Amino acid sequence: MEDPLNSQSEFNNLPVAVSQDSKNIALLMWLGTIFFSFIPALVIYLIKTEDRYLADQSKEALNWSITVFIATVVGWVLCIILIGFLVLFAVGILNIVFCILGVLATSDGKMFRAPFAIRLIK
Repeated sequence: MEDPLNSQSEFNNLPVAVSQDSKNIALLMWLGTIFFSFIPALVIYLIKTEDRYLADQSKEALNWSITVFIATVVGWVLCIILIGFLVLFAVGILNIVFCILGVLATSDGKMFRAPFAIRLIK
């Protein structure tokens, strides 16, 4: 039986020929995630293109957006005890940082994985 973690890492190391259009769409999707949350990734995901690179990056951006949404809700709940403001600040900074890292990775045609994203969409 094949180990799913191992097969995922093998997928990331495969040399995939990524077109410039795919790179640009993925770049704009990650950039749009900073400002419009899950909407750009959801649009690309629902189009269901045959492009494996775009499908992978849209799933990753959706997973990241869902993770940010969950963390934001937790932060608002924790605002009752005043620590939530720190959580909201940290989530905002991490969202900007990881989306920019996604932009940089996709501009080179690399597969990007946000480190703290909950993998709900596979």
